[in-house]
Amino acid sequence: MTADPVAEIRSAALAQGFDAVGFAPARQSDDARAALAAFLEAGFHGDMGWLEARRNERADPQNLWPDARSAIVLGHSYAPATDPLRALEDRGRGVVSVYAQGKDYHDVMKPRLKHVARHIAARHGAGVKVFVDTAPLMEKPLAQAAGLGWQGKHTNLVSRDHGSWLFLGVILTTLDLAPDAAMEDHCGTCSRCLDACPTSAFVAPYRLDARRCISYLTIEHKAAIDRDLRPLMGNRIYGCDDCLAVCPWNKFATATTEQAYQPREAGTSNDLQVLLQLDDAAFRERFRGSPVKRIGRDRFLRNVLVATGNSGDRSLVPLVTRLLDDPAALVRGCAVWALSRLCTDTEWAALARTHQPREQDPGVLEEWRAVSGSS
Repeated sequence: MTADPVAEIRSAALAQGFDAVGFAPARQSDDARAALAAFLEAGFHGDMGWLEARRNERADPQNLWPDARSAIVLGHSYAPATDPLRALEDRGRGVVSVYAQGKDYHDVMKPRLKHVARHIAARHGAGVKVFVDTAPLMEKPLAQAAGLGWQGKHTNLVSRDHGSWLFLGVILTTLDLAPDAAMEDHCGTCSRCLDACPTSAFVAPYRLDARRCISYLTIEHKAAIDRDLRPLMGNRIYGCDDCLAVCPWNKFATATTEQAYQPREAGTSNDLQVLLQLDDAAFRERFRGSPVKRIGRDRFLRNVLVATGNSGDRSLVPLVTRLLDDPAALVRGCAVWALSRLCTDTEWAALARTHQPREQDPGVLEEWRAVSGSS
């Protein structure tokens, strides 16, 4: 082992383009374990059963890999060049979260993490395991322990240098490395992130009920979205940046120069008129290489129809009407809701006569009954 393995590993990671590197013991704090337990026991995880299924491993890296001694936490900035909240003003376009406007960060970070891990294994003869947001590992508390930032009141990591815009990856290793100093919380009395949430998903500072979070609703939730929440979602069709974008620490962040994270047309040019016409093949082609692709066309169209219902654009009525006959019940049901928001009384009465669903289509029938008489 070299005289200063921490400095040498840090240098190797920075050479791979990472913007922040920190070292921590491969264990979670008592506070992190307690926060996970409270989140799950309150049911705030909603449909994300995978959080509960591997709860014990998630609670501590030692339960995931007993041989791990150190966690190397690496951050990659995806800070936007412009204020993402400005896109919310154009109700004719769907808004995709900044993190998903470019290439899928898993595909960008994992090869680089593996390169660093191979370097560690070869140079130091150590065991290594690489993680990018897909294993039962709580990266944010480890990142705070490693000095990369702190978990803000919005529960996301906040960096003094990169604001709220860091992707995180972790390398667990059998090396016993000197840890960095943990980062203290610098949120103070600020509550901008809590106040900005469109759906009031924060039950308290540092406590998120994911079941009300637009990111959860548009990405993780598989069923119809609660009708009470739909009007609050505006034109957000994949994720939500509101609580991140208002953080005052973002003023220190410099827009990322990573080419892979630069917005692509499919990430920013999302005219609702175009999106309403996507079939499965067109959806897959449009979002190839994007995180958006993983939710599938039907859930994506569900989100687009919520945005359409909130748009006030009556010119979209013919396109939405066509979706009343879509093969997916999830799409048909949300089309009913969108039309109830856009149609005149006369148009709605005509649709009710010609498109009443069958009894064997209970989800869609429920939508019709719920919006009956509301137009």
